[in-house]
Amino acid sequence: MPARAAASKTDINAESGAPSSGNRLYTDAQRARRDATVWTLVQGVLAPLQFIVFAVSLVLVLHYLATGSGYEAATVSIIVKTAFLYAIMVTGAIWEKVVFGQYLLAPAFFWEDVVSFGVIALHTAYLVALAGEFLGATGLMWLALAAYAAYVVNAAQFLLKLRAARLESQPQAAGRIREAALERVDAEAAA
Repeated sequence: MPARAAASKTDINAESGAPSSGNRLYTDAQRARRDATVWTLVQGVLAPLQFIVFAVSLVLVLHYLATGSGYEAATVSIIVKTAFLYAIMVTGAIWEKVVFGQYLLAPAFFWEDVVSFGVIALHTAYLVALAGEFLGATGLMWLALAAYAAYVVNAAQFLLKLRAARLESQPQAAGRIREAALERVDAEAAA
């Protein structure tokens, strides 16, 4: 039984401070910092607000592409969505610094951050194209849709990570049941 208990523990990578077994998203210290910082709440508020703005904006963009009307409303909604994206990226970088000790690309969120850079690049390209009048109205809307598609992929990444964190932080009842069952099998085998 001690071997099973030892195998379930996570080693910490001395260089990065990240859980090295791949089984845990946070070390105990990182989880404590995550739970103690106000930036977790900020992210928890901004993320759903950004999604609501995205959903409204998506409807407005699709309406414009389908009907040719509502350009101004769609444009304002894309700018507001981009502002939310920038806010969540800055506050997310601060959150990552508090929890993991680095502003971006912490091992636990490396790929989410990489895709976030693409999302930001597309949203920024929209703003540049709008300000510089490099694209017509329809081209701008298609660029916004490309940015939104990347955002959906990135949001899915973060939702999966959130789910993993919640599952990780739940009491390990299943593990205790499994251990009890193995102990019972061992006791029956010994008898």
